[in-house]
Amino acid sequence: MSRTAFLNARLLDPASGLDEKGALLVEDGKIADLGPRLFNDGVPEGVESVDCGGHVLSPGLIDMHVYTGEPGNEHRETLGSATQAAAAGGVTTIIVMPNTNPVIDDVALVDFIKRRARDTGLVNVHPMAALTKDLKGEQMSEMGLLKEAGAVAFTDADRPLADARLMRRAMAYSTYLDALIVNHAAEPSLTVGGVMNEGELASRLGLSGIHRLAETMMIERDLRIVEMTGARYHVPQVSTAESVEIIRKAKRRGLKVTCGASACHLTLNENDVGNYLTFCKLDPPLRAEDDRRAVVEGVADGTVDVIVSAHDPQDAETKRLPFAQSAFGAVGLETLLPAALSLVHNGDLTLGQALGALTFQPADLLGLEAGRLAAGRPADLTLTDMNVPWVLDRYKLKSKSKNSPYDERRLQGRVLRTLVNGKTVYVPDEG
Repeated sequence: MSRTAFLNARLLDPASGLDEKGALLVEDGKIADLGPRLFNDGVPEGVESVDCGGHVLSPGLIDMHVYTGEPGNEHRETLGSATQAAAAGGVTTIIVMPNTNPVIDDVALVDFIKRRARDTGLVNVHPMAALTKDLKGEQMSEMGLLKEAGAVAFTDADRPLADARLMRRAMAYSTYLDALIVNHAAEPSLTVGGVMNEGELASRLGLSGIHRLAETMMIERDLRIVEMTGARYHVPQVSTAESVEIIRKAKRRGLKVTCGASACHLTLNENDVGNYLTFCKLDPPLRAEDDRRAVVEGVADGTVDVIVSAHDPQDAETKRLPFAQSAFGAVGLETLLPAALSLVHNGDLTLGQALGALTFQPADLLGLEAGRLAAGRPADLTLTDMNVPWVLDRYKLKSKSKNSPYDERRLQGRVLRTLVNGKTVYVPDEG
């Protein structure tokens, strides 16, 4: 039996409200015990000990919106490199999107992702499966078989399902499986040709805009179908004040609706596009500051359930282009935690609110065991120095792609150790 004691830690479990100095014992990959009085009489012989130096020991982060390149585009990212980036960012579970090549719309592909992650990955990997076959929005995938094989939710990734009749059928069927339906919130006819938030800045830059209505219209439509079917429905990324308010009202009506927001949309706005910075070309686009503030307030009051990285690796060939021609997307696994902590440091969120949206809330939404500091739970843990300042050098990122909008920005807070099933999978390189 392997046993490790983590001493002198600030134990923080957002699910239970625990926040106190103490110790935690890991036995054979599980949390065996924790608390302020644990090991007051010393660590027993044969138990390895780790001094946490008073830093925050929390459940490992769960990122439920990660794009990878494997299979099909391994030059952008592999499951191996993505999990290395995750471990460096304190993320112990990633949920990967199905828009690979081939698409994850078959039981064999779900099995491939799980086996490949076990063979080459450092953290837990669970796939979302395609909602429609080949992501074409024409025919439902075999949701029952895919869920049985291990798919944790169903989505067409960055392709919104435009066919309302098909969405109704999918949602109705999902209620028999207790399956989560995830739909990218963008009315396709209103986003054609758009490359950034529609407004004064887009006009001054001479760029085509994407109006907020594209997002809110799709959410409104889907919520009508949720009301009809009783399905569980998740908006993967909200970016506007109107979207947050729509979802807030839907929750008050008792609808089974949840939503997420990316760390970028919580900490950046359209002005960060600046002088045509393609690393800030995202989908949904970065919005106005009032929208950003409204999404942050949504996290604070519980309307926004989860914070995600929306990790979308793009290589130089797709980003080193004029803004209008460059690809959407940014890497984010390694900056997810420090970006979220920036909202804590400036007083917008409490530490419990930020970490709750990164741990037990996505775990509960997806039916995962992880996300809590409690006896018997997996020892997926993150040890964080909340206050250390550092400057991001994108060339030092573990991800194969380097398209980070935080490049050369000063961040505060960094991971000191990441454990998955009790095994250390990341400690910083010395120096």
